[in-house]
Amino acid sequence: MKLAAALAIAATTLAVAGTAAAQSFQKPEDAIRYRRGAFRVLAPHFGVLGAMANGRMPYDAAAAARSADVVAIASTLPRAGFGPGTDKGENTRAKPEIWSENAKFRAAAEKMQGEMQKVAAAAKTGNLDNLKAAFGPAAGTCKACHDDFRRD
Repeated sequence: MKLAAALAIAATTLAVAGTAAAQSFQKPEDAIRYRRGAFRVLAPHFGVLGAMANGRMPYDAAAAARSADVVAIASTLPRAGFGPGTDKGENTRAKPEIWSENAKFRAAAEKMQGEMQKVAAAAKTGNLDNLKAAFGPAAGTCKACHDDFRRD
């Protein structure tokens, strides 16, 4: 039931995201809420894949493929919420380096998106070993970005 609810929320978020990313946000707070929402969709689905890859949850090929679909799309969303004026605001853990080292941030985001695509492809093979092989490098891109660009 929780998975069905999460997928419904993810589908709604992703349906709206295409138009949100293509337009400018009315206020910086809107962009901050958008990017936080994108990460809230991405994180639990990536967590399911990680739990399976690391043996903390039984491998379920169908569930892995569903989470992989969400991860592949959701990984492309947050960057649109890091525009001008979104460096300050309530409830943001974004470091100033996102804006002062924006080329590095963009490169990190693109690398993460590429690795998430590999995770998605691996999950869809139905082979746990393929998922395990792809998960580590993807998790590494998340950690690297968090280390460089997120306040804890």
